[in-house]
Amino acid sequence: MESAVIGGGCFWCTEAAYKQIKAVKKVTSGYAGGQTEDPSYREVCSGKTGHAEVIKVEYNEDEISYREILEFFFRVHDPTTEDREGPDVGSQYRSIILYQDSDQRQTAEEFIREKQQEYEDEIVTEVNRLEHFYKAEEKHQDYFDKNPNDAYCTMHAQPKVEKAKQFG
Repeated sequence: MESAVIGGGCFWCTEAAYKQIKAVKKVTSGYAGGQTEDPSYREVCSGKTGHAEVIKVEYNEDEISYREILEFFFRVHDPTTEDREGPDVGSQYRSIILYQDSDQRQTAEEFIREKQQEYEDEIVTEVNRLEHFYKAEEKHQDYFDKNPNDAYCTMHAQPKVEKAKQFG
């Protein structure tokens, strides 16, 4: 089992989307990329921890590659908006790929270079080393599944889930 840690806006949305992919075995919402140790949701939302809302995607590499994980990432969020995804604004919603080894780093950097030609605006996705992944509070895990009728979920997560179903 391999894992990827990425952030592209609210983790409720990205978690819900990635859970639709058959080769993805587990998705965990959390925080990474900042300096505060074991932060809370409220602390991360303050924008003062340096952390982004991220997901840890655990997948079977025999069924899906790291590059395909990144390809899907760029389908379900806008990598050209700095510190923003949809209605969510702040550094905690930035586009970020947190690599765990040199292969992931190289793949992410090459992927972004190649994808840039498909975008009119500059890709602002950060590529940083994963230092720590902090699991978010339990109420944030499987949020879309638990709250499918929540207005935020129907307006913002549901479209990403529909994109995921098209991905396979």
